[in-house]
Amino acid sequence: MKASAAELERLLRDPKFGFALFHGPDQGLIRERADALTARIVDDVRDPFRTMALSGAALKRDPARLADEAAALSFTGGRRVVRVEDADDGVARLLEPLIADAVSQQRENAAFVVVEARELRPRSELRRLFEGAKIAAAIGCYADDATTLEPMIAEILAHDGLSASDEAVAYLVENLGSDRQVSRREIEKLALFMGATGTVSLEDTEACVGDSAATSLDELAHAVSAGDHTGLEASLVRSHLAGSDAVRSLRAVAAHFLRLHRAVGLAEKGRSREQAMAALRPPVFFKFGARFRVAMERWPRARLAWALVELCEAELTCKTTGAPADLVCSRTLMRIAHAA
Repeated sequence: MKASAAELERLLRDPKFGFALFHGPDQGLIRERADALTARIVDDVRDPFRTMALSGAALKRDPARLADEAAALSFTGGRRVVRVEDADDGVARLLEPLIADAVSQQRENAAFVVVEARELRPRSELRRLFEGAKIAAAIGCYADDATTLEPMIAEILAHDGLSASDEAVAYLVENLGSDRQVSRREIEKLALFMGATGTVSLEDTEACVGDSAATSLDELAHAVSAGDHTGLEASLVRSHLAGSDAVRSLRAVAAHFLRLHRAVGLAEKGRSREQAMAALRPPVFFKFGARFRVAMERWPRARLAWALVELCEAELTCKTTGAPADLVCSRTLMRIAHAA
């Protein structure tokens, strides 16, 4: 069946239920949920008699290994957990007879199989197998947003007697969320950085947390739309030092101009600039709010469309012509900034 993480508790009370697939773009959340499920079934997740981890690559070399491990009994008693990591559709053909056998035999204490996969298409064989079996469940694991990040931020900080200002929470939501385990480590690092009870400020958060590459790219995009040549040059240097390549820089600026295009379009239909900005998802980070409003005044939609074409052509040039990508990127961004 297709299930949510909240439904797992109900499913685990059914002794016939024995297969779970976690899939999606957030690998940290997949691992966190797989670990939590394993801990619900076995007392010690490190017990080699109760748990066994297999990789998708290992199963390609030895396909019979999965059936052998699923059929094995624990020397110490209790239900075993077999985890398949980095699975793909090739694993579906190995799991299909196991699920069919489990449906017909319904053996007590049969091993519980936990499968971890990356993002899968709806027509994926692995997804269809788990979603179509009554004793199996497929659970999607997607990037956190404000509704899931804010409670996690409050919980982790409260554990150390801390709270966070609204500005600090907004900054964390803006800069975290792509990977659950990375987000947890960043918030825990912030709590350690504070070192005592109190309130976490925006300054504390900026000093300790965040993807420096992503922050540099935000600064880069706003410098381009503002026509700030000095800020553009400095942001290009920072983003390069933080590990961003030319294509990533071009895409970050293009994403910014797409949001501007959307907001200007809403404003032309009668909404105020504030209403147009509020309609964007995710909303404009408050730190860049004033600069975004100014950019909306500077750029009509036709000019934004021209800039987007320039950015697309620059990315294509970087990928196909062999021209120096950094030079193509910087010249394109300077030309667009001049148009502001």
